[in-house]
Amino acid sequence: MTSLFVSLYIKLFFLLTPFFVLSVFLSLTEGEEVAAQHRLAVRTTLAVLVISLVLYFAGNPIFATLGITLDGFRVGAGSLLFLSAVSLVSGKRQRPEPDDDADVAVVPLAIPITVGPATIGTLLILGAELGTTSQRMIGAGSLVAACLTVGIMLFSASAVKKVIGSMGLSVLTKVTGLVLSAMAAQIVFTGVRNFMA
Repeated sequence: MTSLFVSLYIKLFFLLTPFFVLSVFLSLTEGEEVAAQHRLAVRTTLAVLVISLVLYFAGNPIFATLGITLDGFRVGAGSLLFLSAVSLVSGKRQRPEPDDDADVAVVPLAIPITVGPATIGTLLILGAELGTTSQRMIGAGSLVAACLTVGIMLFSASAVKKVIGSMGLSVLTKVTGLVLSAMAAQIVFTGVRNFMA
C-alpha cells in the first residue's frame, strides 16, 4: 500500500505541473507583498484541492451517465495529456490572463493552469480505475499530499525562485513535460491494449 501511495503521489505531483504553476504564480504576484502572496497561495491550494477531489471521485458516475467506456476515455485523455506535455517541453504552453472580476486563485491559477483539460481527464481515469475502496482512499490521500506539496511550493515561491532561479524553473518545467509524455503514452497504450484484448 505504501508503494501505491508513493507511485500515485509522484504521478499526481507531476500531473499538476508544479513548476509551470510556480512560474505563472510568480509572474502574477510580481511586486506584491509577501503576505499577499501567501494569502493567494493558500486560496489557490484550497481551490485546487477541492476541484481535484471532486473530479477524482466523479469518474465512474460521469462515465456511467455518458455511456463512455474507461478505455475509450483513456485514449482521448491520454492524447490530450500528450499535447499538454509537448506544450510544456516546447515552452509554448499558454498563460491565460486573469479576468478583472475573477478570483485569480481560482481562474486562472487553479483552472486551467494547475487543473487543465488534460489533468481533468487523467484525474477522472485515475479515480475510476482504482477498484477497491482502500485503493481509492490511498489515491485520494496521495492526491491531497500532491496538492499540498504544490501549495507549499507556492507559499514559498520567492524562496524557491532564489534557490533554482528562472532558468531552473524552465528546465524543471520541460522535465515535467517529459514525465507527462511518458504517462500519456502509458494511458493510451493501456486503453488500446484493452480494446484489442
